[in-house]
Amino acid sequence: MGEKSHDRVLSFLVRHTWLGMRAAIGAELEEFGLTVPQFATLMMVKESPGMSVAQLARSVGSTRQAANEMLAALERDGLITRSPHPTDRRTHQLHLTDLGETRYEAALPAVQRREAALEAGLTPQQREAAVAWMSAIAVACHEPWAK
Repeated sequence: MGEKSHDRVLSFLVRHTWLGMRAAIGAELEEFGLTVPQFATLMMVKESPGMSVAQLARSVGSTRQAANEMLAALERDGLITRSPHPTDRRTHQLHLTDLGETRYEAALPAVQRREAALEAGLTPQQREAAVAWMSAIAVACHEPWAK
């Protein structure tokens, strides 16, 4: 049989892959009481302590409203704190609590093991090429597109 049209649309294939990975990673995170977006939030805040809600939303690809709702749950669970920005009264800075850092550090190896299992059929060169392709596409998505 011939190639299906959705096999030739890369954005569809990427979405299909992401949904599969998200489910696999989500299953690993259940034992830590985290969802994939919550784990991503902990990762981003750990990497950039003091980031704002707007910066977080851009980093994880969500709206500010969705980020605020997720942050409320993380804050309620004692994993993250919001504190007023020293010079911008409309902005809050995000920080991991000790419990948030501990939870992230405990979950990280499980996520890495699951990703390694998913990538087991790839050569190091294939993995490197995939990372390079995804990085280049991510950058290109933020560049103006000439019509």
